Amino acid sequence: MSLFVITGAMAAGKTTVAKALAQRFPRSAVVGGDVFRRMIVNGAAVMGPTLDAEARAQLTLRQVIATDAVRRYHDAGFTVVYQDILIGQDLVAAVERLADLDPRVVVLAPSAEVLAQRDRDRAKSGYSDHFPPAVLAEALARETQHLGRWIDSSAMDVEQVVDAILDD
Repeated sequence: MSLFVITGAMAAGKTTVAKALAQRFPRSAVVGGDVFRRMIVNGAAVMGPTLDAEARAQLTLRQVIATDAVRRYHDAGFTVVYQDILIGQDLVAAVERLADLDPRVVVLAPSAEVLAQRDRDRAKSGYSDHFPPAVLAEALARETQHLGRWIDSSAMDVEQVVDAILDD
């Protein structure tokens, strides 16, 4: 049984790749960090290019809860794919919390132009004029330690990305 941590900017393909990767294993689970954010009914902080103290605290809470869920699925014998936006110290902290499980880190890093197109093509939109895709793409490149496998998936389909992850 394995543990994969998949990160990248919004619209990088994390959810789609995580589900496709999990399908390759007979006993697998996908843990998406965003599900824990959506559990907040009232008082959810606004997530955006800059985070106030409450947003930072809620983001950390979501990541800690997610890694706890990852650990429980892994301990129950599942191959786990954890996907979330983990940039900078957030990725380091998640990997440290899961270090004893030997996580395989995958960073999906398509170009900002591809992120913008993918965001336009999907039902939900996370970007805006005040929060363009380049903000997260640049933060990922500038602030995130080069852990694991970085994949420029700009010109790849989902199965090619999954193949690249498993070939590593």
